[in-house]
Amino acid sequence: MLSPEAIARLRGSEATPYRTFDRAEWSNLRGETPLTLTAEDLARLRSLNDPIQLDEVVDIYLPLSRLLSMYVEATQNLFHVTSRFLGVRDGKVPFVIGLAGSVAAGKSTTARVLRALMSRWASSPKVDLITTDGFLYPNAVLEREGLMRRKGFPESYDIPTLLKFLSDIKAGKAHVEAPVYSHLVYDVVPGEKVTIDRPDILILEGLNVLQTTKLPRDGNAVPFVSDFFDFSIYLDSEEPLLHQWYVERFMSLRETAFRDPQSYFHRYSKISAEEALTIANDLWNNINLVNLRETIFPTRPRAHLILHKGNSHRIERVRLRKL
Repeated sequence: MLSPEAIARLRGSEATPYRTFDRAEWSNLRGETPLTLTAEDLARLRSLNDPIQLDEVVDIYLPLSRLLSMYVEATQNLFHVTSRFLGVRDGKVPFVIGLAGSVAAGKSTTARVLRALMSRWASSPKVDLITTDGFLYPNAVLEREGLMRRKGFPESYDIPTLLKFLSDIKAGKAHVEAPVYSHLVYDVVPGEKVTIDRPDILILEGLNVLQTTKLPRDGNAVPFVSDFFDFSIYLDSEEPLLHQWYVERFMSLRETAFRDPQSYFHRYSKISAEEALTIANDLWNNINLVNLRETIFPTRPRAHLILHKGNSHRIERVRLRKL
């Protein structure tokens, strides 16, 4: 195990497994990738309080789409080579992309934009998107276990069910079901499922998808969610910006979705703005920031690609893992 001093020296050195690109350098890697989204498309894809514009798609997501198309092609070629070596004729295996990052980082927008771009490739692949929210334990379980204020932390997820879902997807099984989560009622919907049927590409978006567990001393295999990924992305930003975006989103929801009487957070639409701001800051400082520091941010170095956001959700820097 490295000493704290050795770790500090490594952090201060130029040794890194990543290549770093500023916005202009990354944009130049677009090549001939066409822009297939319109401003109207983007308006439907963006999340609340995420001001993404078409220039972001052109500069950041088109180069990423081009890179992913190359990865998908290379992975498919490797699969065919391996199948020939083994003398088997397995069906297609979906290419799985993991997308991680903090609450309020903009993961939902990124996932939807990527899905839209990839589904419009010339090869017209079938691209599905799943969030890990559906794999949270129901609120009744979290309340029984005293975990409601740990919702979103690794222990709040039904990891065995999530791993079984990914295993079935990677095995090429048809009609694989996943549970459904409602942000309106802030809970898993009993009995409701979404079916994923042999996609070419699956995007799995969630806070802790790059999370690992402690390895057993006996060396036996312990599967991680990320073991099923062919490519992974971490959406990164500084803590003050994430805090700002979280509070802004909370206050916006207070004027919109929280007004629905069926909303779990309906009570927050009836209090003063000052009270709501106090609650939003408490939720950030005592739950989401703790989760970010303890379990989400430490997984950033495990990603193949890191997208770093600055002001106004604008991606300023891209880090791509060296092969």
